[in-house]
This record gives sequence, C-alpha cells and structure tokens, in this order.
Amino acid sequence: MIRLSVLYPVTEGATFDHDYYRTSHVPLCLATWGLDRADIDKGVDGPYVAAVHFVFDSPEALGEAFAAPGTGEVLADVANYTTITPVLQTSEIVA
Repeated sequence: MIRLSVLYPVTEGATFDHDYYRTSHVPLCLATWGLDRADIDKGVDGPYVAAVHFVFDSPEALGEAFAAPGTGEVLADVANYTTITPVLQTSEIVA
C-alpha cells in the first residue's frame, strides 16, 4: 500500500479555506482518482496548516491516478482554496 500525503506548511500571509478544501477539493480528488476515502487533517499546532492522506494499492496505481485526465483540474483547483505551495510525501505503508 502507498500513502500520498499532501501537506500545507504554515506560511506567513498565506490563506487556506478549510471548508472549501473539505467539501469541494478533496471530493474532487477522490472522484478523479477513483478512491473511496481520504483522511483530512486541520493543523492545530506544528508546521502544517492542513494535510490530506490518500491510500493507493501500489505505486503503479498512484502513477495511473496522476495520469488520469482530471488530474489537471485537481491541480488547477488548488488556487481556489490556498496560496500555499503544497509539499507531497509518498510513503510505503509498513504497518
């Protein structure tokens, strides 16, 4: 299993619309990539204002998701909820 985490670092002067992210952007990702769920974090303390975690069956499945026709729309939608440049972390789930 592969986890894709998208993390949004606390950035002075940046904006982040948590409601839009939760109700519009993440559902767009799920629909585009054919996933059933994602875990969404709203930062309380620490270096990130928000994060989302998607799980894929394999590295190939993640690659196929990124190559999906709607991924361009997903990426373009980022401007609708934040001015923060996200940090992506791909991990193998070991336990």
